[in-house]
Amino acid sequence: MENFTPGPAFAGGLLIGLAALLLLGTIGRIAGVSGILSGLLPPTAGDASWRVAFLAGLIAAPAFVAAATGTPPVEVTQSLPLLVAGGLLVGFGTRLGGGCTSGHGICGIARLSPRSIAATAIFMAAAMATVFVMRHMMGS
Repeated sequence: MENFTPGPAFAGGLLIGLAALLLLGTIGRIAGVSGILSGLLPPTAGDASWRVAFLAGLIAAPAFVAAATGTPPVEVTQSLPLLVAGGLLVGFGTRLGGGCTSGHGICGIARLSPRSIAATAIFMAAAMATVFVMRHMMGS
C-alpha cells in the first residue's frame, strides 16, 4: 500500500461530510454533484447562485490546496476522446442510477435511504469488479 494516507483521507472525508451537512442545514439541499450541475441546465431564477458557488468551490479548492502545499500539478495522460467518452458514460450512469456517488453515498446513506444504500452497494461492487478485472485479468 504505497499511497495509504489515513490522515488526509480522514480530513477530506470530514470536510465533505461537513459541506454536505451545511448545504442540507442551510438551504435544505442534497449535496449530489450531478443534481447540482443538472439544476443549472437550464438555470432556475434564484436557484443558480448557490449551484454555481458550489461547483466553483469544487474547482477552486484543489487548486488552492495545491498552491498552498506545493503539490505537483495533476498530469492527465489519457487522450481527450477517451476522457470525453468516460464523462458521457458517467453522466449516463448518473441519470440511470438516479444520482451520483456523492448524492447516494454521502447524503443518501446518512439519511438511511434504502435506494441510496442499494445504489452505493452496486457502485462499490462494480468498482471492485473493475479493479479485479483490470489488475488480475488484463494485467494492468
